[in-house]
Amino acid sequence: MIINMKINKKGDMTPFDMKKRPCRQSLLLMPIIWGASFLMTRRFGLKIQRTNMDKLKPPFLVISTHQGFTDYYIAPLSVFPHRASYISDMEGFAAFGDNLYRKIGCIGKRRFVTDIAVLNNIKYALNKNKDIVFIFPEARHSNVGTTSLLPDNLGKLVKYLNVPVAVLSVHGSYLASPFWDEEHTRKTPVTAEIKLLYTAEELKSITEKEINLRLQKELDYDEYKWQYDNKIKIGCKNRAEGLSLALYRCLSCGSEFTVRDKGCTLYCTECGEKWEMSEYGRLINQRSGEEVHIPDWYDKQREYVQNEVREESYRREFLVTVEALPNEKGFVPMGEGKLEHNKKGFTLEIKDKKLFFPTKALPSVQTEYNYKGKGKCIVLSTKDCCYYVYCRDNSFNPTKLQFAAESLYLSEKEALLKDKVK
Repeated sequence: MIINMKINKKGDMTPFDMKKRPCRQSLLLMPIIWGASFLMTRRFGLKIQRTNMDKLKPPFLVISTHQGFTDYYIAPLSVFPHRASYISDMEGFAAFGDNLYRKIGCIGKRRFVTDIAVLNNIKYALNKNKDIVFIFPEARHSNVGTTSLLPDNLGKLVKYLNVPVAVLSVHGSYLASPFWDEEHTRKTPVTAEIKLLYTAEELKSITEKEINLRLQKELDYDEYKWQYDNKIKIGCKNRAEGLSLALYRCLSCGSEFTVRDKGCTLYCTECGEKWEMSEYGRLINQRSGEEVHIPDWYDKQREYVQNEVREESYRREFLVTVEALPNEKGFVPMGEGKLEHNKKGFTLEIKDKKLFFPTKALPSVQTEYNYKGKGKCIVLSTKDCCYYVYCRDNSFNPTKLQFAAESLYLSEKEALLKDKVK
């Protein structure tokens, strides 16, 4: 889904006010939010199952999966008739304006940046406003219909907030609008379940580690397995177009950035191997007839990048174009620059600025396959600004950069743990 974002014509780089207290969702807007959500999900035949939610009243926390844009319409319907607050990235504020977006119930946050102000606003919305708060810990739409890397401090957050916790789990949202082709919506069934996970009383006798393990289990999903098991047919003629952005390395010959897509087919320009995407979401090798599960291909790529990181051979450098998003007033064009990524982190040079994003503070990066219709992009953020980094170089692949950032972060984390043990 492409949203035209406004340009910050004055180049105002004043940081967004993260400390501003969240307001309650406007009573006047609530019927509009519910009505729009109903209309936007009606075509998918949305069914919501509520488990152990009958006696649960606000305030409470909802931790949700995040497969795609449709999730934003499912969330308000799942807690109807109550109002809620939603942790949202800065793009929404730029698209809809600060005043309206706050009245919708949104609380601003920059992805993959730790900010105590956001935590304070969540607590304020729960304790002072007595509202429901939704958080989407994956912090991105799913690349290939599987759960993204979850933060390891979820248990700590839940214990700190000390309110009942529910989980919203969705199926079909990704399949209806896969991240690599969000411009074209498929007609698929969408289901959701919201269920109470812990009462406030139960949280007192459970550890952070136990909460983390339970949440990882509850938030785990594989949409291509769900599609195949439930025989959900997606028959559109161009159903594989865009998938090569996520599956960039040839599964046959191992060449990187040589996979292309057309119609229902993926093919490698290096070795000529071809795979057809079936109506049930499997890739079928046209030579051998072997079926490939898309998340398996995706995970194989991750393993190759992990090996590069272990062997310390990973390093990338690109000439890029950059836009900054410091606040709700819109994007500030920053011109051309240089991006370097190695084991220490990302270094971004633009104009007279040299920004460093250290590996230890970057558990992942926001990936975009065709942001605003402008092509491939990753987003690197500080507490004060988001930097949207574009590059048309074929070897600039957001998926690989994401894998590398995650692998480097985990590698450094493991090293620090070993040092502590010593």
